[in-house]
Amino acid sequence: MAEPGGAGTGAAGGGGGQQQGSPAAGGVAAGRPARSAAESPGGPGSARTAGKKAQLRAAPRAKKLEKLGVYSSCKAEESCKCNGWKNPNPPPTPPRAELQQAVVSLAEPCRSCSHALAAHVSHLENVSEEEMNRLLGIVLDVEYLFTCVHKEEDADTKQVYFYLFKLLRKCILQMGKPVVEGSLESPPFEKPSIEQGVNNFVQYKFSHLPSKERQTIVELAKMFLNRINYWHLETPSQRRLRSPNDDIAGYKVNYTRWLCYCNVPQFCDSLPRYETTQVFGRTLLRSVFTVMRRQLLEQARQEKDKLPQEKRTLILTHFPKFLSMLEEEVYSQNSPIWDQDFMVSSSRTGQLGIQTVISPPPVARSVSYSASPSSLEQPNSGNMSPACKVSSAIDPNLGEKRKNNEPYSMEDSKRPRVVGDIPIELINEVMSTITDPAAMLGPETNFLSAHSARDEAARLEERRGVIEFHVVGNSLNQKPNKKIMMWLVGLQNVFSHQLPRMPKEYITRLVFDPKHKTLALIKDGRVIGGICFRMFPSQGFTEIVFCAVTSNEQVKGYGTHLMNHLKEYHIKHNILNFLTYADEYAIGYFKKQGFSKDIKVPKAKYVGYIKDYEGATLMGCELNPRIPYTEFSVIIKKQKEIIKKLIERKQAQIRKVYPGLSCFKDGVRQIPIESIPGIIPM
Repeated sequence: MAEPGGAGTGAAGGGGGQQQGSPAAGGVAAGRPARSAAESPGGPGSARTAGKKAQLRAAPRAKKLEKLGVYSSCKAEESCKCNGWKNPNPPPTPPRAELQQAVVSLAEPCRSCSHALAAHVSHLENVSEEEMNRLLGIVLDVEYLFTCVHKEEDADTKQVYFYLFKLLRKCILQMGKPVVEGSLESPPFEKPSIEQGVNNFVQYKFSHLPSKERQTIVELAKMFLNRINYWHLETPSQRRLRSPNDDIAGYKVNYTRWLCYCNVPQFCDSLPRYETTQVFGRTLLRSVFTVMRRQLLEQARQEKDKLPQEKRTLILTHFPKFLSMLEEEVYSQNSPIWDQDFMVSSSRTGQLGIQTVISPPPVARSVSYSASPSSLEQPNSGNMSPACKVSSAIDPNLGEKRKNNEPYSMEDSKRPRVVGDIPIELINEVMSTITDPAAMLGPETNFLSAHSARDEAARLEERRGVIEFHVVGNSLNQKPNKKIMMWLVGLQNVFSHQLPRMPKEYITRLVFDPKHKTLALIKDGRVIGGICFRMFPSQGFTEIVFCAVTSNEQVKGYGTHLMNHLKEYHIKHNILNFLTYADEYAIGYFKKQGFSKDIKVPKAKYVGYIKDYEGATLMGCELNPRIPYTEFSVIIKKQKEIIKKLIERKQAQIRKVYPGLSCFKDGVRQIPIESIPGIIPM
């Protein structure tokens, strides 16, 4: 049997099919979300086909035999090669009221071989009504595919239609069930699936949120998965024109699988149908995500006036943030959400399940780093972060940001359960208590209390959009961006004012040096702080050159939050060591950020690469790639609250007061310790 994508575009037999819309009309815009009516599940095309099938199944048995005879080979003689009965008096094309025409007699001769209709359907004499209805459904699908083959303009799609046409026609002849054969393999084609990956994403990034906000995320996830299931993939030829450097051969295989298992079965229900999100994984999602994201957001903006108010906020405000965060996980090389063992860990932290997926919460951060992955090899390229990432989401070379809302590490997710572990049901119950403001009492319920982490206020300001973080740098290869240059000038001024002992010319030279980058802290459109650094990827470390926050913005947690963002940025770029020369006034700050005088980087790695400063102390910091630094204090605080609640529950259980022992009054000299009430719980 020919495989999908094999040679051949003609079709034989089944020419009486009614003209209908092609399920993948040629020339459709790449990745177009809106389909023609005939393609859309539940649209006029598929509804019309379903209506015809229902009509035919309700027809008399003789009419059913006539219909099946058209696709049944003649059995009158072994030498007869007729592969289908042909009516000597064919109805007009297209037929107007086919089922109202007179029923053809079984003795009616075939126009091709002259043998009676009965000779073509003799194998159906003892077939049940249910089986006959199944075969009739395949017949109508064959006729539909026949018209698709002739209407389709794209060669790759036409070949798949023709393959499926022949497959279904063979099923009628052999009374079998359609099975796609060849090199396509059977679904699922990749693990974890898109659905599982998105579920992992929700669990990984948002499981720490209150239930109401998490439910918003869940709704967005469902919306996204539903869009993928009904998304119309661009043809391989269209993709070749749009992205000539992509792996077109690999994409063509996935496109063929999608047509055979997901797209065509939506309107040819005799073929087994699978959801795109359940049988495909990260590879297909990567190939469609940027185009799909751009077009979804464009469509939302165009139709915003038609949306109800509650949906408008969800789609126009939360959905773009959700897609931006998911995009980083889709294209990240090290994202844990695509690890097949991910859910082992999430079972410890409260599993959402893919049924409860998507909708970015109001607190989900939209900040992102847009430094290109190639910036490590091309240090001269200037980079911008937050805003640029969103505005140029279709650029496949965009870099990735570390997850800002990662509540749990991958080590936790992969760690097997240990005897004595606290039951997950109890953890979930306690979590629901500590995330409910009405249920929490005491000083630690207030985020900004005396017990808050140093960076708590800064984190909240970032979530509200008061402050932003951008990785910026000068470039010799690109035309200077006015905003970036203004920020670089602002950074130079902040460093000069806050580091008066450092020559201003030296600060200017390094800030504007293309080999250096600076993580800028922006508030109300102006620079209020930053960390200037130079990355040495080949040596495995980064040198922190300047670090400062303007004096009137200090003691607000900005310095800690800046350093945490810098740590996450470097984890994304797989550089896990910081080195810096700290003067006597900065040693305390760096110690709070995890730096020490115990340098983990071998001396041979950094000698000759960084400048030695007189009167300064060399300090280093080793990063742990499993720690989400920008959320670390939140996680620790939650763990502390969980332990506190568990202790309170345990204390409530053991506060029972037992009466004193009276046995010694009766002359008993000793008793087993386990017999004393309250010593060993019953």
